[in-house]
Amino acid sequence: MIRIGIVEDDAACRRDLLDHLARYAEENDVQFDLRTFPDGEDIVEGYRPQYDILFLDVEMPGMDGFEAAHAIREVDTDVVMIFVTNMGQYAIKGYEVDALSYLLKPVPYFAFAQELTRSLTRLNKRESRGVVLSVNNALVRLDPSEIVYAESVKHRITIHALDRVYTFSGTLKALEEELGDHGFFRSNNCYLVNLQHVRRVDQSTSVMTNGAALTVSRPRKKAFMDALADHMGGKR
Repeated sequence: MIRIGIVEDDAACRRDLLDHLARYAEENDVQFDLRTFPDGEDIVEGYRPQYDILFLDVEMPGMDGFEAAHAIREVDTDVVMIFVTNMGQYAIKGYEVDALSYLLKPVPYFAFAQELTRSLTRLNKRESRGVVLSVNNALVRLDPSEIVYAESVKHRITIHALDRVYTFSGTLKALEEELGDHGFFRSNNCYLVNLQHVRRVDQSTSVMTNGAALTVSRPRKKAFMDALADHMGGKR
């Protein structure tokens, strides 16, 4: 199931995109979970990294697509963004937020299908980074970007993902070795934090995108802040 958000204030353009998605799904045997938003403010408010692809109108009466994209990128570095615009000169600004591409209105189906195929190709490459965990004698593949943090209590690991919680026997050290290359950092003996999901750091507490407040131990504080700075700067 591919999760797609459409941020578009014009009802006719929104309908066109939805029709294109329905046609593409039928022709390519894929399923989409769709949500629409009439303005940038509507998607930014309470945003969580739960979408695979976003179609963002550039010009909207409230918060425009570029403002929304910058706000979203602060908490979600992975979502694929495609701008929809009347004017091609806006395309260059998309590079500021790592947009995949842009589509010119009115959006023809052929161009739409090409860009959506490119987006799905990027998603498939991302899925290859998934980690496989043994949970209750079953194998579960997780996209590291969907893991907010993991915690360890008495040799039981609990992974707090975007949509659910997984608990299994194991050690945080072993999980850290598996996730270390995906932007995770051990903030103390109990927590392994996905740096992508750190919303802010208040003194010795990291506040995550799901609202969890996790203690950062004093001995690890400097290394944690350095790792977070590197991650936000694109070095990790």
